[in-house]
Amino acid sequence: MGQFYEFFAGGGMARAGLGTGWQCLLANDIDPKKAESYIKNWGDGEFILSDVGALSAGDLPKGGDLVWASFPCQDLSLAGFGAGLQGSRSGTFWPFWNLTKELIDSGRAPSLIVLENVCGAITSHGGKDFQSICHSIASAGYHFGAIVMDAIHFVPQSRPRLFFIAVHKGMQIPLSLQQPDPNDFWTTLALLEAYENLPEELRSLWIWWNMPQPLKRNTVFADLIEGNPQGVRWHTCQETEKLLGMMSQKNIAKVEIAKESRKKLIGAIYKRTRRDADGNKVQRAEIRFDDSAGCLRTPAGGSSRQTIMVVEGNRIRSRLLSPREAARLMGLPDSYALPQNYNDAYHLAGDGVVVPVVRHLAEHILEPIIANNKIKKRKAA
Repeated sequence: MGQFYEFFAGGGMARAGLGTGWQCLLANDIDPKKAESYIKNWGDGEFILSDVGALSAGDLPKGGDLVWASFPCQDLSLAGFGAGLQGSRSGTFWPFWNLTKELIDSGRAPSLIVLENVCGAITSHGGKDFQSICHSIASAGYHFGAIVMDAIHFVPQSRPRLFFIAVHKGMQIPLSLQQPDPNDFWTTLALLEAYENLPEELRSLWIWWNMPQPLKRNTVFADLIEGNPQGVRWHTCQETEKLLGMMSQKNIAKVEIAKESRKKLIGAIYKRTRRDADGNKVQRAEIRFDDSAGCLRTPAGGSSRQTIMVVEGNRIRSRLLSPREAARLMGLPDSYALPQNYNDAYHLAGDGVVVPVVRHLAEHILEPIIANNKIKKRKAA
């Protein structure tokens, strides 16, 4: 279908989502552990372990139709410290963009550019970071639009992410992919407000993408849980009791309802810092029994590793989410080779893009644009 470059590639989840119809020309990441996983699963033929700022257009093989970049989100995340695109991590967007601009200025402009990040990128620095990205895309000669895709529609994990989709001005965009007004399914109020705050010259280049909703998801969180997990152990009774003791009355009530159901129910737990009635900060264990997991996060600390609780009547067990379960929540097949170290595997998953989300975007937006323009070129010839 097309050829692509994958930046901030991690374990190659964008590549997995694009599928075998796409040819990877170059994959790049600075993390040696992620590089090891990428190479283990995809081979080393296209991978360059390097700071993106150290690359030049000459390092990129010719022919790329698509530039994909899931650039670091930490400084844009609600869990970060608000540094935005000036931060040491999310700020790597700018060296990446300079490389993309070098590619464009050398006459090798990619037909498509996709930028993926957390939804905090919409509101970071009062919307200034969002405007900076839009301005960068527009000034490079692209029409563009953005959508918010929540992985909850594809896998049992709540994970909304922002996708900028940019199309070079020399490409024809099928009218069927555009609509005059925002699609409510893919547009949040924050995104709509950010669009309205753009200057007119940027709004004139904006595209409201027309993409179909996915079919109803047919899997629940429990379907992904391993019977005999690898890489984790079950908690002792004392550890499970301690976890229950960290729950508020509201969350304890959820566990009691699960016990009374007499069914085997699996809940997902995150530990979070909350204020008690006296205003003191306390660590709480918050559980959900809605057939979905919370958003996977990288294990910067023990509190960001997701725990599961299995309730079968009065029998309650708990443990960390296993690496394979985390990978399944990202839509990776069980054939995908994971790192042996728990934190490395969890970090790889928590830092990635959900595979079926990429596939949906590719199938309904990227591939129709590529195919339409190939037909146009053949007719012109």
